[in-house]
Amino acid sequence: MKFRAKIVDLACLNHFTRVSNMIAKLAKTCTLRISPEKLNFILCDKLASGGVSMWCELEQENFFSEFQMEGVSEENNEIYLELTSENLARALKTAQNARALKIKLTNKHFPCLTVSVELLSSSSSSRIVVHDIPIKVIPRRLWKDLQEPSIPDSDVSICLPALKTMKSVVDKMRNISNHLVIEANLKGELNLKIETESVCVTTHFKDLENPLLPSDSVSQNRHPDDMAKVHIDIRKLLQFLAGQQVAPTKAVCNIVNNRTIHFDLLLEDVSLQYFIPALS
Repeated sequence: MKFRAKIVDLACLNHFTRVSNMIAKLAKTCTLRISPEKLNFILCDKLASGGVSMWCELEQENFFSEFQMEGVSEENNEIYLELTSENLARALKTAQNARALKIKLTNKHFPCLTVSVELLSSSSSSRIVVHDIPIKVIPRRLWKDLQEPSIPDSDVSICLPALKTMKSVVDKMRNISNHLVIEANLKGELNLKIETESVCVTTHFKDLENPLLPSDSVSQNRHPDDMAKVHIDIRKLLQFLAGQQVAPTKAVCNIVNNRTIHFDLLLEDVSLQYFIPALS
């Protein structure tokens, strides 16, 4: 297996750094999938046991000026690596205003993702800062558990309000309860609700857009006023909202009644899908 890539454009470098920071906030460890056209950051905790799932995708040509890779074989031209997200984010923090960034797969007594940052010094000469990030190479037999998640038919799909506003609201609600109900209908109404023995608090968002769904979707048979809802762990929602450092160009929430909530975000050239299961 071989992998080598280079970024020289400062805007691309800063964007890649923001993506890395977001991933570090969303997942302590993740899988990096490398293919000829795309990079994916994957988190596949089992939804059935209460874990969240994440699928983040970026087209390599939108970031890298050079990109070379050879997968495990011609038929399976992919590489799957497990890494600590914070290690990659920390390495990229040194790359602000760098002249160039190189990433390659190396073996230094153990498998590494080596990040080389070329920095300009005050004397106009350059210096290289090298970070060796320990990784685990994931064997072919385990790839089947790391594929793009299938999107379930949602009962209600609704565009989200400003994520900063949502985070501020959820942050305050966390002081009252660890559980939260998210509910929405086809009239553009979204509610965040907390109910305890002593208090009931609801934040209402109105006049949101409901994206068009396929005509065979189950939501077509719903009355517009009917709420689809999911009861979730408020900390998992807050972790998702805290990871969003840049306002997305698209932010949609898909609710499968009493089963799961699926967030679908587009952040410039990066797509992010994030799943939070319902509490049992």
